[in-house]
Amino acid sequence: MRDQGRVARVCYSRIEDSEQTRVSPRFFVTSASGRVSQTGDVCADFRPWSVAEFRLWTACTATVTLPRAWIPARCVELTRMHLLRLFAALAGWMALNVATGAPEVVRHDFRVRTADGVNIFVREIRPGSGAVARGEPLILVHGARVPGLGSFDLPVPGGSLAADLAQRTGRQVYVMDARDYGGSDRSSAMNQPPGANLPQARAFEVVRDIAAVVVEAEHRAASHTVALFGWATGGMWVGYYASLHPEQVAHLVTLNALYGGSDQHTILGPGSSMRDPTHPDRLSPNIGAYSWNDAASLVRGWDRSIPIADKSQWRDPAVAEAYQHAALASDPAAATRNPPAFRAPQGAIEDSFYQASGRRLFDASSITAHVLVVRSERDFWSRPEDVEAFAQDAVRARSVRIVTLADATHFVHLDRAERGRDRLMSEVVALLADRVPAR
Repeated sequence: MRDQGRVARVCYSRIEDSEQTRVSPRFFVTSASGRVSQTGDVCADFRPWSVAEFRLWTACTATVTLPRAWIPARCVELTRMHLLRLFAALAGWMALNVATGAPEVVRHDFRVRTADGVNIFVREIRPGSGAVARGEPLILVHGARVPGLGSFDLPVPGGSLAADLAQRTGRQVYVMDARDYGGSDRSSAMNQPPGANLPQARAFEVVRDIAAVVVEAEHRAASHTVALFGWATGGMWVGYYASLHPEQVAHLVTLNALYGGSDQHTILGPGSSMRDPTHPDRLSPNIGAYSWNDAASLVRGWDRSIPIADKSQWRDPAVAEAYQHAALASDPAAATRNPPAFRAPQGAIEDSFYQASGRRLFDASSITAHVLVVRSERDFWSRPEDVEAFAQDAVRARSVRIVTLADATHFVHLDRAERGRDRLMSEVVALLADRVPAR
């Protein structure tokens, strides 16, 4: 039953500087008219959030720093029942942290500027409890649709590959958003109708974003090299960067990444619906600058690749829900759509189309890192031919290890531990410790 007297709201204090806004979640009780009882805090109407969505903003840190572009003044109007659910969820999260000796990791958000003047959002995750980070930093790079935090740092058990790797390796781990994604700068084309511009955030641009993050990560870790991990299109991006700057990358991991190993693909390439009917070897000119993606679209392929009816036996429903909410929360424009949807630049799709058509965007022969090429057996994005071609081309790599995760899905790092996630982490940890067989 709705409380007719007073309305609880969650507001965010805004402390702005030239590039960032510090946002502190606080509870306020206001009149039904919405008047904020404490001055200096901005409050505006916003769509109701679920427990998981609110937890994304509050569970991990009491205060977070986010790019200004992310922060409209966010408020939530809650019924008494909603408020009780929020407190229960937060209490459960706090209990989990206490039980596991939290804080096990420490998070810090910042931005770096690329050589061409684009501000890139980065989250640093380092071991907590006074531990000193050791070893070269590890940078995680997301794929074509969901930005970094949604891909690698969800605040639910089993949802943060970044935190798990920071704890298991003792390293500083960095999660970034490529340009036009999440908390990074968006081009003007992203604010125009999709059909008004060409696909945004091509690979040759994203490697500049990675370069800027590499410089800052090396500085913070006092290291001359980095380790790179890329999921799907992110694997293509980190491989591209490593081929251009081999001296900067000591360890490279690609997960379910294309590499132009074949001209046949089930959902991309010349035989797909994305082709130009007039020129089948080219991408359709109607693809546009970006696409709108709702929550349901994020799990359709995931659901299809899980071979059992009860998906909860394969992935934790809390992880799937947090993944959807994080994707929507990454875009301030999501709430303007019905249903809510976030924008994803289509440059990744254009580059992937070419890779799926057998065209290689970069040559792995210049890569000198220790390389781990991982592919999930049930992946719908990469193909066995991509793995074989990459390994064959990487003639200068210090080592190359190929791992096929049996029965695993494209989303293996978000699936349950026994569904391939533990094996993936073990392989990455072994690579970073140089416990892999030489070529």
